[in-house]
Amino acid sequence: MTRDGGSGATGVDPQQLWLSTGQSRRGRRPAFSREAITAAAVALADAEGLEAVTMRRVAARVGAGVMSLYSYAPDKETLLELMVDHVSGELPTTGPSTGDWRAELKTIAHVQRALMLRHPWLPAALSTRRSLGPNSLAFLEHSLAALRPTGLDGGAKLEVFAQLTAFVAGHVAHEITQAAAAQSPDRAAAEARYLAAVAADGQHPELAEVLSAPGRPLDPEATFARFLNRLIDGLGTD
Repeated sequence: MTRDGGSGATGVDPQQLWLSTGQSRRGRRPAFSREAITAAAVALADAEGLEAVTMRRVAARVGAGVMSLYSYAPDKETLLELMVDHVSGELPTTGPSTGDWRAELKTIAHVQRALMLRHPWLPAALSTRRSLGPNSLAFLEHSLAALRPTGLDGGAKLEVFAQLTAFVAGHVAHEITQAAAAQSPDRAAAEARYLAAVAADGQHPELAEVLSAPGRPLDPEATFARFLNRLIDGLGTD
């Protein structure tokens, strides 16, 4: 994105963002750090969503002029890259390997879900970018180590990690939407009436059978675990 929030043509150069030492500054020491600016942006997104993250709003949070922020993050796309990697620092990157790669993948998925629930903007941010920051790569390294016992080649391991992350992000996005819908009981009641009418029309026998079965308890953690088990237990190593 450009400074006004539009889409950039070339995206963020990861080498320039993460490996460049930058030019030394003369004169007074900078009043702000990239870390502080990123943390302010994350706090704003946590409280109000990604749409609220503008350079002007972030500048106001840290008490800086808008133009001064561009020395640390030249555009919003760069700021989002910094935000994703910042929160990825909350993910575990160490721990003994058990050799049970399916169990370890499930643990990885659960910590990813917890992270995304703490930062509800993260699933949307991940859907449009592949973060290559140091914290993200440390977690990738940890996840690839868990896949070593599978004997999969490098490309397949990356595919499994991408598949797992996409599943978690999609599931959490759905969880967030469902939680918001639950705040509107009238809408839920209207949907239930509609589905009952459709199931009774004789044209949807499979749907009618499913709807007549006892419902499962509404437990988000248990639901996620069931879906995750189906995904991980169905993965092959060929």
